[in-house]
Amino acid sequence: MTIPIMTIRFPDWVEPFLASSPRTFPTPLERMGFVIQLSRLNVCHGSGGPFGAAVFGRDGMLIAPGINLVASSNCSLLHAEMVALACAQQALGRFDIGDGGRVACDLYASTEPCAMCFGAIPWSGVSGLVCGARDRDARAVGFDEGPKLSDWVGALGRRGISVERDLLRHEACSVLREYATKGGVIYNSGPTAARRNRVSKEQT
Repeated sequence: MTIPIMTIRFPDWVEPFLASSPRTFPTPLERMGFVIQLSRLNVCHGSGGPFGAAVFGRDGMLIAPGINLVASSNCSLLHAEMVALACAQQALGRFDIGDGGRVACDLYASTEPCAMCFGAIPWSGVSGLVCGARDRDARAVGFDEGPKLSDWVGALGRRGISVERDLLRHEACSVLREYATKGGVIYNSGPTAARRNRVSKEQT
């Protein structure tokens, strides 16, 4: 057996987009706007799902972007938040983004985290999470967000991770709807996926 090599490879449009973007985003609205633009471009270019994310320093410095690469990479792990966290850890050269609490960094996500991404957040070292669209907005277009704690916001808070929700929610939701309208792949897996996907297509 040949052991496969796992590489996170961004599509070609990402590098020029980053080159034309500022390195620092002074306000939360600007940071979320950047993340939503990532999600929108991912849809426009057909390179992945309608989700974007990024890790920022508290000064607004962009540390690492993330986009959903599940279908294009054939890897269910590559949600936008997971990509952003992994790239931030590589950029900083440490698995603990917060460096033992000495550095405050925030994860911005165009949509609230699914069960997998929620699970990764406490181990990543980020100090805060800022979300655009709600979990139910993603479910409304057919995505399966998994069995997440009902009080997931409180659970993160008890670990010292702040959560802000609904920042530019309308704009983030428009990307989800655009993806569904264009017939984007709803890449749920498992025995009930076919039924969920069929219902989603009927609704759109």
